[in-house]
Amino acid sequence: MSGSRILVVDDEADIRTLIQEILSEEGYAVTVAANGEQARSAVEADNYDLVLLDIWMPDIDGITLLRQWSEAGTLKCPVVMMSGHGTVDTAVEATRLGAVDFIEKPLSLTKLLRTVERALEDDARPRAQARAATPEMLVPVGRSRTMQILRDHAQRLAPHDAPVMILGEPGTGREAFARYICATGPRARGPWVSAVAASLTGDA
Repeated sequence: MSGSRILVVDDEADIRTLIQEILSEEGYAVTVAANGEQARSAVEADNYDLVLLDIWMPDIDGITLLRQWSEAGTLKCPVVMMSGHGTVDTAVEATRLGAVDFIEKPLSLTKLLRTVERALEDDARPRAQARAATPEMLVPVGRSRTMQILRDHAQRLAPHDAPVMILGEPGTGREAFARYICATGPRARGPWVSAVAASLTGDA
């Protein structure tokens, strides 16, 4: 999606410059940050369509930074992690916090472009579907910071077909969020089936 705004966060100047040049040539508007503090300032000052975030940085690692953004609800775009020393545990944690993909170092230019394009397309598709097809009554209401974070998490989960477990006390809006996730992702093509666990038998 040419013209999209991308933030590149990496402490290695050569890599920042390389990614900036490649993505700029493809028509993207690229901003670079050399560390976590610069990345925070960039996100606070502007809106981005995608963040490419290095995991290992001297001042603050990418996982910690992603966790802070996730908990604060300040980042409204997909994040792709970059690392030359990734582990399974790191990948699981980053995915739990909202990362949509990984790019291994040394960078493959073809993989970089393909990953960026896919992340932008996957993020735009459910947003467009939600605007066009989701009735207002399905959108969980509330203006608190907690509700904003929950809606953001629901939007990130909606494009994926993995099972989702929503926990909460009765009356907290569990079904509202379940309907919202189903209506704004690939599940919208199927029927909505609601079942009360207490009414299920051993044969269900």
